Amino acid sequence: MQVRILFFGVLKDLTGRGSDLLSLPEHSTLGDVFIHYEESAPRLGELAASIAISINQEFASPDSQLKEGDEIAFLPPVSGGLTDPESDQRDCRYSSIVHEKIDTQDVLAKLKQPADGAAVVFEGVVRDQTRGRRTLYLDYEAYEEMALKQMDALAVQALRQFPIREVAMVHRLGRVEIGETSVLIVVASAHRAPGFDACRWLIDTLKRTVPIWKKEHFEDGAVWADGEPFPSEIPKAEGSHWGRPASK
Repeated sequence: MQVRILFFGVLKDLTGRGSDLLSLPEHSTLGDVFIHYEESAPRLGELAASIAISINQEFASPDSQLKEGDEIAFLPPVSGGLTDPESDQRDCRYSSIVHEKIDTQDVLAKLKQPADGAAVVFEGVVRDQTRGRRTLYLDYEAYEEMALKQMDALAVQALRQFPIREVAMVHRLGRVEIGETSVLIVVASAHRAPGFDACRWLIDTLKRTVPIWKKEHFEDGAVWADGEPFPSEIPKAEGSHWGRPASK
């Protein structure tokens, strides 16, 4: 059988590719796939405890069996998801990913309703320095389909967890200049306190879990930003003790 492999962030640099097609024996697992790429990129093994892997945009454990046509993604710690498997609102659209400038006022105007007593806005803005180094610009990439699904799941969870009326989230990809908005979250509610609480929870959780990465460009080079570890409930790669290598 043949499966499609995707690499993101620093893992794309380590393996020297963004995607690959891999032929596997029947009954192969995610562990077999990891071993295959670890042989040519040993650093993967060193990072195994922090790498998550998905099958068809859902986090999966190393012993998960594969089938023809599966899409497998290797995910380093994110710079900014946990899906809600019980959600019955998969078709809802609270989120968007864009490649152009984010229009905060347009999103805000579309979200507000007469019943709202508060509209809390958070904008993540690109600053001109990181750890004492002058930043020229940032470059964001994402596993877009999975990121959108997980951003929507976070919105659904926020609507259940906090007494708020509506949520909108927008994340920008590609090159983002100093002073421009990279992520926007708007929460509409009858009262300000739950709006603030929900907005803070959404941005903190998005930055920890949604598969979006940023590359920081400085005057003297560029690096992928260090991400926060995935939450403990997300399965991680575990290294070369999984089993036999896969065949190309």
